[in-house]
Parts: sequence; C-alpha cells; structure tokens
Amino acid sequence: MTFCFDLHATDGSARAGLLHTPHGQVATPVFMPVGTQAAVKAVSPRDLDDLGATVVLANTYHLYLRPGDERIARLGGLHTFMGWDGPILTDSGGFQVFSLSQWREIDAGGVTFRSHVDGSAHRFTPEKAIAIQENLGADIIVCFDECAPPDDYDYNVQALARTHAWAQACQAAKTRDDQALFGIVQGGVFADLRAQSARFLTGLGFDGYAIGGLSVGETKEQMHASLEAVDPLLPADRPRYLMGVGTPQDLVECVARGVDMFDCVLPTRMARTGTALTRAGRLNLRNARFADDPAPIEPGCACYACTHFSRAYLRHLVKSKEILAHQLISIHNLHLLLTIARELRQAVMEGRFQAYREEFWRLCE
Repeated sequence: MTFCFDLHATDGSARAGLLHTPHGQVATPVFMPVGTQAAVKAVSPRDLDDLGATVVLANTYHLYLRPGDERIARLGGLHTFMGWDGPILTDSGGFQVFSLSQWREIDAGGVTFRSHVDGSAHRFTPEKAIAIQENLGADIIVCFDECAPPDDYDYNVQALARTHAWAQACQAAKTRDDQALFGIVQGGVFADLRAQSARFLTGLGFDGYAIGGLSVGETKEQMHASLEAVDPLLPADRPRYLMGVGTPQDLVECVARGVDMFDCVLPTRMARTGTALTRAGRLNLRNARFADDPAPIEPGCACYACTHFSRAYLRHLVKSKEILAHQLISIHNLHLLLTIARELRQAVMEGRFQAYREEFWRLCE
C-alpha cells in the first residue's frame, strides 16, 4: 500500500486530513506519543491503543546505538519488535547527533560523532540514516538534517546548504516503496531562510514536510513567525509535521498556522517529575496542598487515571516513588493531548476552529 494524504477540510490555515499508511490511517491534526527507544515511557502499547493513539514515534539515533537497527530487522522490524501494529514514524537521528553526542565533526558528507552511551565513534551520512530507517521499517521516515542554533544567521546559511544537499542524497538513497519520506524545513528563526528551505524541498517533491529546529530556545513569537513563513509555501496535499513540539497551547496555536502532526516527550517527561498537564495549566502533584484532595487531576477528564484515582492518591504515589505514579500521570497527560488533537480536528471539520481557539484560551486564563 502506498502512502497518501487526503485534505478533508480547512478553516483559515487550520487543516483536517487523513493519512493513509501500510499500518493504518491517521486522522489529523494528530499528536504522536514518543517511544524514543521503542517504548513510550511507562505506557504499554495496550494503553496507547486504549488512549486512541494512532501513530507513535521512535528514534533512529538511539535504536541504532542500542539494540542496533540490523538486530531489529532480523527480529521482524520495529512494529514486531515493540508490539505496536499501528503506524510508526522514525526521525533521522540528526537532532540527537547534534544534541547528545560527546563529540562531533561535521563535513559536507555527514557527521562523525562519539556515542553518548559508551563513547564509541560512529558516522552518520544521509545514506546511513536512510539505511537505518529502512532496517527499522517505520511507515514514515525522515531525511537526515542539521539542527543549527536558531539565532545564528551565518551558521544557518551554511547548515541549510548541508541540509538541502543531504535531503537530495536521502531521496536518492531510499529503496523501499512502503515507506514515506519527509523532508525537513530548517532555517532557524529567519523567515527568509525558512522560505528558501520550504521552496527548495517542495521542489524535490517529498511525501510530507517536517519543520525542524523549533522549540529549541527561541520565543513562541519566533516559532509562530517561522511557521507563518512556510505555511503558504508548503503544498496543501502533503502533511506538515512540527518536530518536538507538544504542549496543549502549542497544539492549538500551531494548528492555527497549518501544522498537522506533532510529537513531544513532554507528557511522559513531566509525569516522571509528578507534574500533570491540564487545560488550565500544570499541577505539581508533589505539592502538599494535594495531600487531602479527593478530586481527580482534571474534573471531567475521561482518562483511566482521572476516573479511578484522586490527586491525594497520586501525590502519595509520587512521594512514595511508586512506578505507578509515572504510569497514571503519563496516561492522563497523553490523553489530554490526544483529546485536544481530536477536538481540533472536529472544530476544523465543522468550521468553528476560531471559536474553539478562543474558548481554549478563555479556560487557560
């Protein structure tokens, strides 16, 4: 089955569509839980299915280092390995090469780096990134790119030239016709570079377009301006994926700027610190004021954690360092983001996105 995207409705720049992949359909806008090392932390595939998750993300860099992409291929591919039969997206590993490795050296052909796990030397090239992702067997794979510091114009010019050359090399290296390949729009916080990148990559004709290098220290205003620069330049019949972004507020404001797909480690990372996400803000469940609170994390929430347990109980689990705390708060946090994505889709389909947006922000006040 080939990959395709149907755009069902628009409301301003907000969009609602349907992705078709070999492992199922994905309604957009969509939030993708992050399973960095072939597992969403503290959440089982069964729980993800119960939450209504339709696609998950895994990490090329981490799985290449451990347990190895060739081993995963021998064991039947990533879907079999992690017990998830829905769609999977793998990133290229580019961000992790630049953010996690102990040492790195960039040249025109790729990046040589030392593993953050054991210090061993490795080299990623566009061809290598594609080969790893083909071994993993995800439905959607992503070009190798350079994630540059967002506010250094001269460096972004150089990095963008590499990212574009690597995108061409990734396209040429791809051999599997059952995987969609997304190009990555880069350019820091500079509207002219973002527009240049969008024009170049759309000229190559990818199956979809990721927007990288955001939520890395720039302001929300800069992130929004970057999205506005590329929104009119990306083809309407291809999905847009904003990499590494995923607060409730980000979902609403970035859908307003034409984004279809999101991923972020935030919901499970926050859960491991005892922090729950709500529509009105964050709750630090370590706080003593919750010790006798019989209310759920968020009144009206239909997730398993909220329908079965109180804030007082969850605080007890957090303070007792029980693993169940991570599990339950992660389930709630993911449920919230998945629910907001579904609500955004429905609002776009019904032509009431702006009303939904205004009501969302009213509740946040």
